Formats: sequence, structure tokens, C-alpha cells
Amino acid sequence: MNAPTLVVLAAGSSDSQVNQVAHAMRVGLQAMRPELDVRAAFLDHCPPTGPQVVSHLARAGVREIAFVPALLSSPFATDERVATLVRRTRATHPEIRTAVAGSIGPEASLLSRVDAQLRQALRRARATELDGLVLLAEGTPDSRGAALVARRARQWGQHHKLPCVPVFTDAGAGAMAEALHSLYAQGRRNVAVGSLCLTADAHWVERAEQARSAGVVAVGDPLGADETVLDLALARYAVAAMELVDFGFDETAEPARPSLSVVGA
Repeated sequence: MNAPTLVVLAAGSSDSQVNQVAHAMRVGLQAMRPELDVRAAFLDHCPPTGPQVVSHLARAGVREIAFVPALLSSPFATDERVATLVRRTRATHPEIRTAVAGSIGPEASLLSRVDAQLRQALRRARATELDGLVLLAEGTPDSRGAALVARRARQWGQHHKLPCVPVFTDAGAGAMAEALHSLYAQGRRNVAVGSLCLTADAHWVERAEQARSAGVVAVGDPLGADETVLDLALARYAVAAMELVDFGFDETAEPARPSLSVVGA
């Protein structure tokens, strides 16, 4: 029996460099698991769209798809764009069984990559002192997701023995200014920003520019298609694929929901 096709779902952008991360993830996942059929699709802005990829797979005779959202937002809720894609797939291709993996989420294991990216930025800036941190996280998650990112910020700050304030890329222009003001008010003058984001999308670029204008010493690049990200994507896929195993019980249609996944402490 063939394993379900793994479809990486990325947000999509009008910037081709941002979209390249999803394609790099597809290539990386295919190299790690050559026996799988791995595809990439975009939820917004650019082709191939989710419906386009699903239609192509249907014509090729694929009957099982596990969607893996390439999102670092909350692991507790399904992105409505993903839910819409699944509903459309079930309506237009009822012969295809689908499962939705939990989003990659703000896992603790990603903090090492955040560190590595920030160290490179500090070297480029020739910065030698650091006394405060901002953790710039992707999107605008639900309350539980925001609490999880706040925990990641505390963990990262405790690791470096520095205060760390979380900011979300979609939170608006005032969020970065407020975070930096809170650190400057504590007497911190050499603040750097680490990026818990997959891509340098328009929101990330805006927050990074705001931080630089406010005098931060460095801003770490987004994570990209790093091996840690790919490992987490495969772990999410494995859980979702198990939902498609036929144990011989009758199935009833249920709304699309994210698969259960272990969230790092």
C-alpha cells in the first residue's frame, strides 16, 4: 500500500524568494524520504494552489493526501484557509481521503536554529555586546498559541540569562516599538531580534525594519527550510498519515481539524 502523498501547504507570497522556502522544503523532504510523494501548494497569492495540486494528484490516481501546513503559528487551531481547502477537496474529489497535520508550531527545538541565525547576524554586524532579546514569531495565533510563544521567549531568555519579549509579525507596527521600549526602560541598550518565522514575508520585513530603525544591534534571519523544520514536518505527517490507516471500522464525515501532535515543553 502506498503511503499518503505529503502536501506542504505554505502561505504564499508575491515575493518569489519567500515562496522558494516551500519549494526547498519539498525538495528537502523528498530527499529525506525518497519513498514518499511530496508536493508543495500555496494557500494565497501564487500557484500552484491547493486545488490545483489536488486536481493533478486526482488525475494521477492518488487516493490519500496528508496536508502539512508549513506554519509556525498556533498548533492548537486549524488555519481557516486549510479547512477551506479540505472541504473543497472532499466536495470535488470524494474519492480522495484527506488528513490535516498539526502546524509545525513554535517548537522548543527550533530555538537552536533561531540562535544560529542570530549569531550569524551578530557577526555580520560585528556586535560584541548583548543585553536584551526580542523573539519575533510568525502570525497572530490564538490565545493558547500566544501563551506558548511567550513560554518559548522565556525559555530562550533564560538560556541566555537575558530578558526576552515576544512579538508577532502580524501584530501591527506598535507591537515591536512597545517590546523594545519595555527593554530600553529596563536599561537594556544592546538588544537583538531572533526570528521564529519560516520566511521573510512582508510582515517580517516590516517588523525587522522597525527594529533596525529603533536601534537594535542585529536581526536574525528566518529559519527557512532547515533540517529541524523538515524533521518536525515529517513528524506531523506521520501522525496525520495514521489517521488514514483503515482499521476496518465505519467512517463518518467530520470537519477538518489538525492532527494531535506533541508540543515541546
